Amino acid sequence: MKTKFMLVAVIAMVASVAFATEPNAKVAVVGQKQAGTYKVIYNGEGKVKMSIFDDKGEVIFMETISTTKGFVRPVNFSGLAFGEYTIEIADASGKQIQKIQYIGTEAAKNVHVAKLSENGKYLFTVSNKKSELINVRIFDGENNLIHDQNLTVNGDLGLVYNLKQVSGTPTFEVTDNTGVVKTVRY
Repeated sequence: MKTKFMLVAVIAMVASVAFATEPNAKVAVVGQKQAGTYKVIYNGEGKVKMSIFDDKGEVIFMETISTTKGFVRPVNFSGLAFGEYTIEIADASGKQIQKIQYIGTEAAKNVHVAKLSENGKYLFTVSNKKSELINVRIFDGENNLIHDQNLTVNGDLGLVYNLKQVSGTPTFEVTDNTGVVKTVRY
């Protein structure tokens, strides 16, 4: 019971802080600890239409809610493409819009490079549970960029790079969409 009270108090405090930044604001979107999860907090009453749009302006979710004391709705973007989303709340007094950036967690931590027995070939793997955008850059032994590629990883990925023509020992530099960089020298 004490935990529930604390949670309600924290939400009320966050909501009051969020609403205090804009005098007529009735909506706040609060990020949660788990990546891709948010809480939409509405402070008002009446019939409310909540819509979520992707970066192309297409509706990906819509719900109509009747409320007398406002509401708190969890929203989970897991499984959706990373990018900017728009949460729109429409009530009798008009529309309010909140934009969020849905970015993934650190995919670069799950990267592995192994030298294969065949001369100059390297196995590059990424193990992941969600969709991630990564950038793979490969440098030769003299630190010259020889390969630069953006990849969308949906789950696990394995690629074999043929680097027979590369001088020296290659270095793999992988950057995920949160900015985490992992460097693998072989």
